[in-house]
Amino acid sequence: MDQPKTLHVDKPWGSFDQFVLNQPCTVKILTCNPGQRLSLQRHRHRSELWVALDEGVVIERDGQVLTPDRGAEVWLPAGCTHRLSCEARCPHPVRVMEISLGTFDESDIERLEDVYGRA
Repeated sequence: MDQPKTLHVDKPWGSFDQFVLNQPCTVKILTCNPGQRLSLQRHRHRSELWVALDEGVVIERDGQVLTPDRGAEVWLPAGCTHRLSCEARCPHPVRVMEISLGTFDESDIERLEDVYGRA
């Protein structure tokens, strides 16, 4: 699946950003507390577009550590390894808007590392 193109449209009252149009998708807000991290994982049946909602977001993607600015988009194609974390020194939880494209099923999570003991 190709990375979706975000459409930015200026309006007299401000603007809007359109992330998906007429595609099956699931949208979630992930919140990660200071000092915590999600499992290192990958999916076979879906790609994800993550949009950083707060400063302090840390994303690992295929071994690369990214610290996106607020509003930045990170594309996670199906099969790539990824995780969200929040550094312990961060004074607040961090959030990411996750737009999953493709078949969404929690059983599609393949955990490669998990500090909480989940398989």
